[in-house]
Amino acid sequence: MRKKITIPDILKMKQTGQRITVLTAYDFPFARLVDDGGVDVILVGDSAGVVFAGHDTTLPVTMDEMLYHVRAVKRAGPQALLVADMPFMSYQTGIEDACRNCGRMIKEGGAEAVKVEGGSSMAQVIRAVSAIDIPVMAHIGLTPQSVHRMGGYKVQGRNDQAERIMEDALAVEQAGAFAVVLEGIPAALAARISAELTIPTIGIGAGPSCDGQVLVIHDILGLCEKYSPKFVKRFADLAPLISAAVTQYVDEVRTGRFPTEEHSFS
Repeated sequence: MRKKITIPDILKMKQTGQRITVLTAYDFPFARLVDDGGVDVILVGDSAGVVFAGHDTTLPVTMDEMLYHVRAVKRAGPQALLVADMPFMSYQTGIEDACRNCGRMIKEGGAEAVKVEGGSSMAQVIRAVSAIDIPVMAHIGLTPQSVHRMGGYKVQGRNDQAERIMEDALAVEQAGAFAVVLEGIPAALAARISAELTIPTIGIGAGPSCDGQVLVIHDILGLCEKYSPKFVKRFADLAPLISAAVTQYVDEVRTGRFPTEEHSFS
């Protein structure tokens, strides 16, 4: 069994130049498979609302739903660092709410760190949560919980927005975040941020110069047909295999070829 990954390990990987691998998982079987594959971090993302529950955005996801998913992943006993997304309105309504809900994610869910969206505007939250010894991964750039303000899932940080994204990156580092996700920003800006910060940058649609990368497990396996972002690489195409297996099952049951004596008790 490999060594359990901790926050100091992730920070050291930045220092030594070892790329950090992150994938999402939302349930027990996928958590086991992802962890067996050797990822450094499992993110229980609020993306579950889209790829697991079928919503169009992550906004409807609740604390109770996130706690359910985090607990399921935790039961797999991952050696990867377990990070949980904080859902919309679980941390934006004030320091007290943020600390309480982030604490629930650690205490009740079993997460080892939390992730919050937002840069300078969330610096106070990151500082307060970090101060009670809950590690925080920040998330800037294209932040899905801000979809309405952004007018959709659009690349951020182009032209005059670049300096604002840089300010957000510096703000979350200074507030105590141990890492920051850079989503949907130009590769050159992500490279600049990664060189400037002392904490790891985790890219998703932010080019090859980040300290690590994160993708949604359903995307890399070809299991999400709702969207296909440019930054996703499909490492397997499981949807046709699953459909074929189901079709064969239906056919064998209807024709009486399953079950047989082999699958029966005497």
